[in-house]
Amino acid sequence: MLPTKYSTALVISVAFVLSSCLNEDKLPECAEFVKLDNTLLALTIEADNLDVPWDLQYDRHRDAIVFSEIAGKIKRLNLETGQIDTLLSLPDVYHMRTLGLLGMAIYQPENSQNYLFLSYTSMSNDSIYSNLVRYDYDEQPTNPQVLLKIPGSTGHNGSRIIISNDQKVLWATGDAASETYAQDSTALNGKILRLNLDGSIPYDNPLANSFVYAWGFRNMQGLTQSPDGKIYTSEHGDAIEDEINWIRPLHNYGWPQIEGMHDTDKEIAIATNSPRTEPIRSWTPVVAPAGLAYYGSDKIPEWSSSLLLTTLKSQSIRILKLSDNGTEIVGEQILFPDYLGRIRSILAVPNGDVYFSTSNKDWNPQSGFPKNGDDIIFRLRPTKKAFKLPITPVEPETKALKNGKELYQAYCASCHKDNGKGVPSSFPPLSGSAVVTGSEDGLLRTILYGSTSKKTNGSQFNEAMPSFSFLSNEEIASIATYIRINFENNAGPISNDRVRSNR
Repeated sequence: MLPTKYSTALVISVAFVLSSCLNEDKLPECAEFVKLDNTLLALTIEADNLDVPWDLQYDRHRDAIVFSEIAGKIKRLNLETGQIDTLLSLPDVYHMRTLGLLGMAIYQPENSQNYLFLSYTSMSNDSIYSNLVRYDYDEQPTNPQVLLKIPGSTGHNGSRIIISNDQKVLWATGDAASETYAQDSTALNGKILRLNLDGSIPYDNPLANSFVYAWGFRNMQGLTQSPDGKIYTSEHGDAIEDEINWIRPLHNYGWPQIEGMHDTDKEIAIATNSPRTEPIRSWTPVVAPAGLAYYGSDKIPEWSSSLLLTTLKSQSIRILKLSDNGTEIVGEQILFPDYLGRIRSILAVPNGDVYFSTSNKDWNPQSGFPKNGDDIIFRLRPTKKAFKLPITPVEPETKALKNGKELYQAYCASCHKDNGKGVPSSFPPLSGSAVVTGSEDGLLRTILYGSTSKKTNGSQFNEAMPSFSFLSNEEIASIATYIRINFENNAGPISNDRVRSNR
Protein backbone atom coordinates (compact mmCIF):
# COMPACT_ATOMS: atom_id res chain seq x y z
CA MET A 1 0.00 0.00 0.00
CA LEU A 2 1.09 3.55 -0.64
CA PRO A 3 1.64 5.96 2.25
CA THR A 4 -1.57 7.72 3.22
CA LYS A 5 -0.34 11.03 1.85
CA TYR A 6 -0.98 9.43 -1.52
CA SER A 7 -4.36 7.95 -2.41
CA THR A 8 -5.04 4.48 -1.11
CA ALA A 9 -6.41 3.78 -4.58
CA LEU A 10 -2.83 3.88 -5.82
CA VAL A 11 -1.36 0.43 -5.40
CA ILE A 12 1.66 -0.34 -7.51
CA SER A 13 1.52 -3.79 -8.98
CA VAL A 14 5.05 -4.92 -8.31
CA ALA A 15 3.77 -8.48 -8.08
CA PHE A 16 2.86 -8.44 -11.76
CA VAL A 17 5.29 -9.95 -14.19
CA LEU A 18 5.50 -8.10 -17.46
CA SER A 19 3.39 -10.56 -19.40
CA SER A 20 0.45 -10.09 -17.06
CA CYS A 21 0.03 -6.37 -17.58
CA LEU A 22 0.91 -5.63 -21.18
CA ASN A 23 -1.75 -4.41 -23.56
CA GLU A 24 -0.99 -3.66 -27.17
CA ASP A 25 -0.81 -0.05 -28.32
CA LYS A 26 -1.41 1.43 -24.90
CA LEU A 27 0.12 1.71 -21.48
CA PRO A 28 -0.05 -1.44 -19.35
CA GLU A 29 -2.83 -1.63 -16.80
CA CYS A 30 -0.22 -1.76 -14.04
CA ALA A 31 1.18 1.65 -15.03
CA GLU A 32 1.22 4.44 -12.47
CA PHE A 33 1.41 8.17 -13.11
CA VAL A 34 3.34 11.17 -11.81
CA LYS A 35 2.02 14.72 -12.12
CA LEU A 36 4.57 17.53 -12.34
CA ASP A 37 3.68 21.20 -12.77
CA ASN A 38 2.86 20.87 -16.47
CA THR A 39 3.95 17.36 -17.41
CA LEU A 40 2.31 14.00 -16.81
CA LEU A 41 4.64 11.00 -16.56
CA ALA A 42 3.86 7.30 -16.87
CA LEU A 43 5.70 4.88 -14.57
CA THR A 44 6.01 1.40 -16.07
CA ILE A 45 7.82 -1.81 -15.20
CA GLU A 46 10.38 -2.69 -17.88
CA ALA A 47 11.99 -5.69 -16.16
CA ASP A 48 11.38 -7.50 -12.89
CA ASN A 49 12.60 -10.39 -10.73
CA LEU A 50 16.18 -9.14 -11.03
CA ASP A 51 19.04 -9.81 -8.63
CA VAL A 52 20.04 -6.41 -7.19
CA PRO A 53 20.80 -4.42 -10.37
CA TRP A 54 23.56 -2.01 -9.34
CA ASP A 55 24.23 0.10 -12.42
CA LEU A 56 22.33 0.94 -15.62
CA GLN A 57 24.02 2.02 -18.86
CA TYR A 58 22.52 2.86 -22.26
CA ASP A 59 23.69 0.93 -25.32
CA ARG A 60 22.89 3.38 -28.11
CA HIS A 61 23.76 0.99 -30.93
CA ARG A 62 21.18 -1.55 -29.80
CA ASP A 63 18.62 0.68 -28.02
CA ALA A 64 19.16 -1.41 -24.91
CA ILE A 65 20.06 -1.06 -21.25
CA VAL A 66 23.10 -2.94 -20.05
CA PHE A 67 22.97 -3.53 -16.30
CA SER A 68 25.13 -5.13 -13.65
CA GLU A 69 23.80 -7.47 -10.98
CA ILE A 70 25.83 -7.33 -7.80
CA ALA A 71 26.60 -11.05 -7.59
CA GLY A 72 28.55 -10.88 -10.87
CA LYS A 73 26.39 -10.87 -14.00
CA ILE A 74 26.15 -8.37 -16.84
CA LYS A 75 22.80 -8.42 -18.63
CA ARG A 76 21.21 -6.52 -21.52
CA LEU A 77 17.57 -5.44 -21.71
CA ASN A 78 16.15 -4.91 -25.21
CA LEU A 79 13.95 -1.82 -24.82
CA GLU A 80 11.75 -2.77 -27.78
CA THR A 81 11.06 -6.41 -26.96
CA GLY A 82 11.74 -6.58 -23.20
CA GLN A 83 14.05 -9.56 -23.74
CA ILE A 84 16.92 -9.90 -21.26
CA ASP A 85 20.15 -11.66 -22.24
CA THR A 86 23.08 -12.50 -20.00
CA LEU A 87 26.24 -11.14 -21.58
CA LEU A 88 28.81 -12.09 -18.98
CA SER A 89 29.22 -13.94 -15.68
CA LEU A 90 32.36 -12.96 -13.81
CA PRO A 91 33.73 -15.88 -11.78
CA ASP A 92 36.16 -13.81 -9.70
CA VAL A 93 33.63 -11.33 -8.30
CA TYR A 94 33.64 -11.40 -4.50
CA HIS A 95 30.11 -10.64 -3.36
CA MET A 96 29.26 -10.00 0.28
CA ARG A 97 26.82 -7.32 1.48
CA THR A 98 27.86 -4.17 -0.47
CA LEU A 99 30.76 -5.89 -2.25
CA GLY A 100 30.42 -7.33 -5.73
CA LEU A 101 29.94 -6.16 -9.30
CA LEU A 102 29.29 -2.43 -9.01
CA GLY A 103 29.72 0.46 -11.48
CA MET A 104 29.96 0.37 -15.27
CA ALA A 105 30.47 2.67 -18.24
CA ILE A 106 29.98 2.10 -21.97
CA TYR A 107 32.16 3.90 -24.52
CA GLN A 108 30.68 3.86 -28.03
CA PRO A 109 32.47 6.12 -30.50
CA GLU A 110 31.64 5.99 -34.19
CA ASN A 111 33.81 3.74 -36.37
CA SER A 112 36.09 2.70 -33.54
CA GLN A 113 36.38 -0.02 -30.89
CA ASN A 114 33.59 0.08 -28.30
CA TYR A 115 34.46 -0.63 -24.65
CA LEU A 116 32.67 -1.71 -21.49
CA PHE A 117 34.35 -0.66 -18.24
CA LEU A 118 33.52 -2.50 -15.00
CA SER A 119 34.33 -2.02 -11.33
CA TYR A 120 34.09 -5.00 -8.99
CA THR A 121 35.55 -6.46 -5.81
CA SER A 122 37.63 -9.61 -5.72
CA MET A 123 39.45 -11.58 -3.02
CA SER A 124 42.92 -13.08 -3.15
CA ASN A 125 44.78 -14.66 -0.21
CA ASP A 126 42.21 -13.20 2.23
CA SER A 127 42.76 -9.67 0.87
CA ILE A 128 39.96 -7.71 -0.84
CA TYR A 129 40.58 -5.61 -3.94
CA SER A 130 38.65 -3.17 -6.13
CA ASN A 131 39.25 -3.75 -9.83
CA LEU A 132 38.79 -1.49 -12.85
CA VAL A 133 38.53 -3.70 -15.93
CA ARG A 134 38.03 -2.83 -19.60
CA TYR A 135 36.31 -5.18 -22.06
CA ASP A 136 36.01 -4.87 -25.81
CA TYR A 137 32.28 -4.45 -26.31
CA ASP A 138 30.93 -5.75 -29.56
CA GLU A 139 27.98 -8.13 -29.42
CA GLN A 140 29.47 -9.61 -26.25
CA PRO A 141 32.13 -8.31 -23.82
CA THR A 142 35.50 -9.93 -24.64
CA ASN A 143 39.23 -9.48 -24.07
CA PRO A 144 39.27 -8.24 -20.45
CA GLN A 145 42.13 -5.94 -19.46
CA VAL A 146 42.71 -5.01 -15.80
CA LEU A 147 43.48 -1.29 -15.80
CA LEU A 148 43.81 -0.78 -12.04
CA LYS A 149 43.66 -2.96 -8.93
CA ILE A 150 43.54 -1.13 -5.59
CA PRO A 151 42.90 -2.10 -1.95
CA GLY A 152 39.32 -2.93 -1.01
CA SER A 153 37.58 -3.69 2.24
CA THR A 154 34.39 -5.19 3.67
CA GLY A 155 32.76 -1.82 2.93
CA HIS A 156 33.40 1.61 1.36
CA ASN A 157 34.45 0.34 -2.07
CA GLY A 158 32.50 2.96 -4.06
CA SER A 159 32.10 2.84 -6.94
CA ARG A 160 30.95 4.45 -10.17
CA ILE A 161 32.56 5.01 -13.56
CA ILE A 162 31.88 7.53 -16.32
CA ILE A 163 33.58 8.39 -19.59
CA SER A 164 34.08 12.14 -19.50
CA ASN A 165 33.36 14.54 -22.33
CA ASP A 166 37.07 14.52 -23.19
CA GLN A 167 37.15 10.70 -23.44
CA LYS A 168 38.83 10.00 -20.13
CA VAL A 169 37.81 7.30 -17.66
CA LEU A 170 36.73 8.71 -14.28
CA TRP A 171 36.57 6.18 -11.45
CA ALA A 172 35.06 7.10 -8.07
CA THR A 173 36.74 4.94 -5.42
CA GLY A 174 35.81 4.40 -1.77
CA ASP A 175 38.19 4.92 1.12
CA ALA A 176 38.18 1.17 1.91
CA ALA A 177 37.23 2.04 5.51
CA SER A 178 40.73 3.46 6.03
CA GLU A 179 41.44 6.44 8.28
CA THR A 180 44.33 7.59 6.05
CA TYR A 181 43.71 6.75 2.38
CA ALA A 182 41.32 9.60 1.54
CA GLN A 183 43.81 12.30 2.64
CA ASP A 184 46.88 10.56 1.21
CA SER A 185 47.40 11.94 -2.30
CA THR A 186 49.64 8.97 -3.13
CA ALA A 187 46.89 6.43 -2.37
CA LEU A 188 44.18 5.63 -4.93
CA ASN A 189 41.31 5.10 -2.46
CA GLY A 190 38.86 7.84 -1.51
CA LYS A 191 39.54 9.57 -4.82
CA ILE A 192 38.28 10.54 -8.23
CA LEU A 193 40.81 8.85 -10.53
CA ARG A 194 41.33 9.95 -14.16
CA LEU A 195 42.73 7.54 -16.75
CA ASN A 196 43.18 7.30 -20.47
CA LEU A 197 41.04 4.67 -22.19
CA ASP A 198 44.00 2.28 -22.21
CA GLY A 199 44.58 2.71 -18.46
CA SER A 200 47.58 5.02 -18.72
CA ILE A 201 47.94 8.35 -16.89
CA PRO A 202 46.77 11.36 -18.93
CA TYR A 203 49.53 13.90 -19.55
CA ASP A 204 47.27 16.74 -18.33
CA ASN A 205 46.29 15.21 -14.98
CA PRO A 206 46.65 17.76 -12.16
CA LEU A 207 49.33 15.71 -10.38
CA ALA A 208 52.20 14.58 -12.59
CA ASN A 209 52.46 10.80 -13.04
CA SER A 210 49.36 10.26 -10.87
CA PHE A 211 45.84 9.02 -11.56
CA VAL A 212 44.52 11.24 -8.76
CA TYR A 213 42.17 14.00 -9.94
CA ALA A 214 40.47 14.97 -6.64
CA TRP A 215 40.48 13.49 -3.13
CA GLY A 216 39.02 13.49 0.37
CA PHE A 217 36.03 11.17 -0.17
CA ARG A 218 34.43 8.50 2.01
CA ASN A 219 32.19 6.32 -0.17
CA MET A 220 30.86 7.74 -3.44
CA GLN A 221 27.82 5.97 -4.89
CA GLY A 222 26.95 8.31 -7.76
CA LEU A 223 28.93 10.00 -10.55
CA THR A 224 27.68 12.03 -13.53
CA GLN A 225 28.66 14.87 -15.85
CA SER A 226 26.82 17.80 -17.41
CA PRO A 227 27.10 18.70 -21.09
CA ASP A 228 29.45 21.57 -20.26
CA GLY A 229 31.79 19.21 -18.39
CA LYS A 230 30.90 19.72 -14.74
CA ILE A 231 31.35 16.54 -12.71
CA TYR A 232 29.06 15.72 -9.78
CA THR A 233 29.18 12.94 -7.19
CA SER A 234 26.91 11.64 -4.46
CA GLU A 235 28.60 10.41 -1.30
CA HIS A 236 27.62 8.57 1.87
CA GLY A 237 28.48 10.40 5.06
CA ASP A 238 29.01 8.63 8.34
CA ALA A 239 26.28 9.43 10.87
CA ILE A 240 25.61 12.83 9.27
CA GLU A 241 26.17 14.91 6.15
CA ASP A 242 25.48 12.83 3.06
CA GLU A 243 26.78 14.93 0.19
CA ILE A 244 26.47 16.11 -3.39
CA ASN A 245 29.81 17.46 -4.59
CA TRP A 246 30.83 19.46 -7.64
CA ILE A 247 34.21 17.97 -8.54
CA ARG A 248 37.17 20.07 -9.62
CA PRO A 249 40.81 19.05 -10.17
CA LEU A 250 43.14 19.17 -7.16
CA HIS A 251 40.28 19.96 -4.77
CA ASN A 252 40.25 18.25 -1.38
CA TYR A 253 36.73 17.43 -0.16
CA GLY A 254 37.73 16.93 3.44
CA TRP A 255 37.01 13.38 4.60
CA PRO A 256 37.74 12.17 7.25
CA GLN A 257 38.91 15.40 8.89
CA ILE A 258 35.87 17.32 7.68
CA GLU A 259 32.41 15.87 7.12
CA GLY A 260 30.04 17.82 4.90
CA MET A 261 29.74 21.56 5.46
CA HIS A 262 32.44 23.45 7.36
CA ASP A 263 30.24 24.19 10.33
CA THR A 264 32.22 23.38 13.47
CA ASP A 265 35.12 25.32 14.97
CA LYS A 266 37.44 22.39 14.33
CA GLU A 267 36.41 22.04 10.69
CA ILE A 268 36.68 25.78 10.05
CA ALA A 269 40.20 25.79 11.51
CA ILE A 270 41.26 22.85 9.31
CA ALA A 271 39.82 24.45 6.17
CA THR A 272 41.48 27.78 7.01
CA ASN A 273 44.91 26.18 7.28
CA SER A 274 44.49 23.74 4.38
CA PRO A 275 41.82 24.59 1.76
CA ARG A 276 38.93 22.13 1.58
CA THR A 277 35.85 22.20 -0.66
CA GLU A 278 32.31 22.09 0.73
CA PRO A 279 29.51 20.05 -0.87
CA ILE A 280 26.83 21.87 -2.82
CA ARG A 281 24.19 19.95 -0.84
CA SER A 282 24.27 17.88 2.33
CA TRP A 283 21.66 16.00 4.36
CA THR A 284 21.35 15.39 8.08
CA PRO A 285 19.64 13.03 8.92
CA VAL A 286 21.29 11.06 6.15
CA VAL A 287 19.38 9.78 3.12
CA ALA A 288 21.95 7.23 1.81
CA PRO A 289 22.46 8.72 -1.68
CA ALA A 290 23.13 6.27 -4.48
CA GLY A 291 22.91 6.67 -8.27
CA LEU A 292 23.17 10.10 -9.87
CA ALA A 293 22.22 11.27 -13.38
CA TYR A 294 22.28 14.65 -15.07
CA TYR A 295 18.98 15.42 -16.83
CA GLY A 296 19.44 17.84 -19.72
CA SER A 297 16.50 17.06 -21.98
CA ASP A 298 13.50 19.34 -22.55
CA LYS A 299 11.22 16.32 -22.78
CA ILE A 300 10.51 16.73 -19.05
CA PRO A 301 10.99 20.50 -18.85
CA GLU A 302 10.50 20.67 -15.08
CA TRP A 303 13.61 18.50 -14.67
CA SER A 304 15.83 20.10 -17.30
CA SER A 305 19.25 21.05 -15.89
CA SER A 306 18.72 18.96 -12.76
CA LEU A 307 20.52 16.15 -10.99
CA LEU A 308 18.40 13.04 -10.45
CA LEU A 309 19.50 11.24 -7.30
CA THR A 310 18.35 7.85 -6.02
CA THR A 311 18.43 7.11 -2.30
CA LEU A 312 18.48 3.95 -0.22
CA LYS A 313 17.53 5.04 3.28
CA SER A 314 14.89 7.59 2.30
CA GLN A 315 13.81 5.25 -0.56
CA SER A 316 13.17 7.98 -3.10
CA ILE A 317 14.28 9.89 -6.17
CA ARG A 318 15.43 13.43 -5.42
CA ILE A 319 15.14 16.03 -8.19
CA LEU A 320 17.90 18.55 -7.48
CA LYS A 321 17.49 21.68 -9.59
CA LEU A 322 20.79 23.29 -10.54
CA SER A 323 21.49 26.99 -10.86
CA ASP A 324 22.00 28.39 -14.35
CA ASN A 325 25.77 28.02 -14.03
CA GLY A 326 25.48 24.52 -12.51
CA THR A 327 27.43 25.33 -9.36
CA GLU A 328 24.59 25.35 -6.85
CA ILE A 329 21.48 23.34 -6.03
CA VAL A 330 18.59 25.80 -5.90
CA GLY A 331 15.60 23.46 -5.51
CA GLU A 332 14.72 19.96 -4.34
CA GLN A 333 11.70 17.69 -4.71
CA ILE A 334 11.20 14.11 -3.57
CA LEU A 335 9.47 11.44 -5.62
CA PHE A 336 8.26 8.01 -4.39
CA PRO A 337 9.37 8.34 -0.73
CA ASP A 338 9.00 4.98 1.08
CA TYR A 339 6.97 3.62 -1.85
CA LEU A 340 9.13 1.52 -4.17
CA GLY A 341 11.79 0.67 -1.61
CA ARG A 342 15.52 1.25 -1.95
CA ILE A 343 16.41 2.84 -5.29
CA ARG A 344 19.97 2.18 -6.44
CA SER A 345 20.65 3.43 -9.97
CA ILE A 346 19.20 5.96 -12.41
CA LEU A 347 19.76 6.68 -16.10
CA ALA A 348 18.56 9.43 -18.45
CA VAL A 349 18.62 8.20 -22.06
CA PRO A 350 18.99 10.45 -25.12
CA ASN A 351 15.24 10.56 -25.93
CA GLY A 352 14.51 12.03 -22.48
CA ASP A 353 13.13 8.89 -20.83
CA VAL A 354 14.37 8.03 -17.33
CA TYR A 355 15.11 4.48 -16.16
CA PHE A 356 15.84 3.52 -12.56
CA SER A 357 16.23 0.31 -10.57
CA THR A 358 15.36 -0.85 -7.09
CA SER A 359 17.70 -2.59 -4.65
CA ASN A 360 15.26 -4.38 -2.35
CA LYS A 361 16.92 -7.81 -2.41
CA ASP A 362 20.25 -6.49 -1.21
CA TRP A 363 21.79 -6.94 2.23
CA ASN A 364 19.72 -4.27 4.02
CA PRO A 365 16.06 -4.35 2.88
CA GLN A 366 13.76 -1.81 4.47
CA SER A 367 10.46 -2.58 6.21
CA GLY A 368 7.96 -4.27 3.88
CA PHE A 369 10.52 -5.24 1.24
CA PRO A 370 11.38 -7.11 -0.88
CA LYS A 371 8.01 -7.61 -2.53
CA ASN A 372 7.02 -10.10 -5.19
CA GLY A 373 8.64 -9.05 -8.45
CA ASP A 374 11.63 -7.28 -6.88
CA ASP A 375 14.08 -6.14 -8.03
CA ILE A 376 12.71 -3.98 -10.84
CA ILE A 377 13.81 -1.63 -13.61
CA PHE A 378 11.22 1.13 -14.05
CA ARG A 379 10.75 3.71 -16.79
CA LEU A 380 9.40 7.27 -16.51
CA ARG A 381 8.29 9.04 -19.68
CA PRO A 382 5.79 11.75 -20.59
CA THR A 383 2.27 10.68 -21.45
CA LYS A 384 -0.92 12.54 -22.32
CA LYS A 385 -3.55 10.93 -20.14
CA ALA A 386 -3.71 9.13 -16.80
CA PHE A 387 -6.23 6.43 -15.97
CA LYS A 388 -5.30 6.47 -12.25
CA LEU A 389 -4.87 9.28 -9.75
CA PRO A 390 -1.26 10.47 -10.21
CA ILE A 391 1.48 10.73 -7.61
CA THR A 392 2.99 14.17 -7.05
CA PRO A 393 6.48 15.07 -5.81
CA VAL A 394 6.77 16.43 -2.28
CA GLU A 395 9.02 19.05 -0.74
CA PRO A 396 11.67 18.10 1.84
CA GLU A 397 10.38 18.26 5.40
CA THR A 398 11.98 20.81 7.66
CA LYS A 399 10.24 20.00 10.95
CA ALA A 400 12.40 19.50 14.01
CA LEU A 401 12.60 15.99 15.42
CA LYS A 402 11.38 16.08 18.99
CA ASN A 403 10.71 12.73 20.61
CA GLY A 404 12.79 9.60 21.00
CA LYS A 405 10.85 7.59 18.43
CA GLU A 406 11.26 10.26 15.73
CA LEU A 407 14.96 10.57 16.47
CA TYR A 408 15.38 6.79 16.44
CA GLN A 409 13.64 6.54 13.06
CA ALA A 410 15.85 9.29 11.63
CA TYR A 411 19.23 8.11 12.90
CA CYS A 412 19.02 4.47 13.96
CA ALA A 413 16.23 2.48 12.31
CA SER A 414 17.87 1.99 8.90
CA CYS A 415 20.60 -0.06 10.62
CA HIS A 416 18.98 -1.43 13.78
CA LYS A 417 15.49 -1.66 12.20
CA ASP A 418 12.09 -0.58 13.46
CA ASN A 419 11.91 -3.57 15.79
CA GLY A 420 15.43 -3.13 17.18
CA LYS A 421 16.56 -6.53 15.89
CA GLY A 422 19.37 -5.21 13.65
CA VAL A 423 20.78 -6.98 10.56
CA PRO A 424 22.45 -10.36 11.14
CA SER A 425 26.26 -10.15 10.91
CA SER A 426 26.08 -6.45 9.98
CA PHE A 427 24.33 -4.41 12.70
CA PRO A 428 23.76 -5.74 16.23
CA PRO A 429 20.29 -6.00 17.78
CA LEU A 430 19.28 -3.50 20.43
CA SER A 431 16.70 -5.89 21.81
CA GLY A 432 18.21 -7.66 24.82
CA SER A 433 21.55 -5.92 24.33
CA ALA A 434 23.78 -5.72 27.39
CA VAL A 435 25.14 -2.42 26.06
CA VAL A 436 21.61 -0.98 26.09
CA THR A 437 20.35 -2.40 29.37
CA GLY A 438 23.62 -2.27 31.30
CA SER A 439 25.59 0.76 32.46
CA GLU A 440 23.96 4.06 31.50
CA ASP A 441 27.40 5.63 31.10
CA GLY A 442 28.58 2.79 28.83
CA LEU A 443 25.60 3.25 26.52
CA LEU A 444 25.99 7.03 26.47
CA ARG A 445 29.70 6.84 25.68
CA THR A 446 28.92 4.49 22.79
CA ILE A 447 26.34 6.92 21.39
CA LEU A 448 28.51 9.98 21.95
CA TYR A 449 31.85 8.66 20.74
CA GLY A 450 31.02 5.60 18.66
CA SER A 451 32.80 2.29 18.92
CA THR A 452 35.30 0.44 16.76
CA SER A 453 34.44 -2.84 18.51
CA LYS A 454 32.54 -5.15 16.20
CA LYS A 455 31.57 -7.72 18.83
CA THR A 456 28.32 -7.40 20.77
CA ASN A 457 26.81 -9.96 23.17
CA GLY A 458 29.46 -12.42 21.99
CA SER A 459 28.52 -12.10 18.30
CA GLN A 460 30.64 -10.59 15.54
CA PHE A 461 29.29 -7.79 13.31
CA ASN A 462 30.80 -6.11 10.27
CA GLU A 463 29.88 -2.49 10.98
CA ALA A 464 31.35 -0.19 13.62
CA MET A 465 29.27 2.38 15.50
CA PRO A 466 29.75 6.03 14.41
CA SER A 467 29.76 8.96 16.81
CA PHE A 468 26.51 10.84 17.38
CA SER A 469 28.08 13.61 19.46
CA PHE A 470 26.62 16.19 17.05
CA LEU A 471 23.22 15.60 18.68
CA SER A 472 22.22 17.71 21.67
CA ASN A 473 22.16 16.32 25.20
CA GLU A 474 18.36 16.32 25.08
CA GLU A 475 18.29 14.41 21.78
CA ILE A 476 20.75 11.78 22.98
CA ALA A 477 18.81 11.35 26.22
CA SER A 478 15.60 10.88 24.19
CA ILE A 479 17.13 8.23 21.90
CA ALA A 480 18.82 6.39 24.77
CA THR A 481 15.61 6.37 26.80
CA TYR A 482 13.58 5.17 23.80
CA ILE A 483 15.79 2.15 23.15
CA ARG A 484 16.03 1.30 26.86
CA ILE A 485 12.27 1.17 27.42
CA ASN A 486 11.38 -0.45 24.07
CA PHE A 487 12.37 -3.64 22.24
CA GLU A 488 11.61 -5.68 25.40
CA ASN A 489 14.53 -4.06 27.21
CA ASN A 490 12.52 -2.67 30.16
CA ALA A 491 15.40 -0.51 31.42
CA GLY A 492 15.04 2.93 32.96
CA PRO A 493 15.14 6.38 31.36
CA ILE A 494 18.29 8.50 31.02
CA SER A 495 18.44 12.16 32.00
CA ASN A 496 19.92 15.12 30.16
CA ASP A 497 22.30 15.65 33.07
CA ARG A 498 23.62 12.10 32.71
CA VAL A 499 24.42 12.81 29.05
CA ARG A 500 26.09 16.08 29.97
CA SER A 501 28.34 14.37 32.49
CA ASN A 502 29.58 11.97 29.78
CA ARG A 503 30.49 14.68 27.29
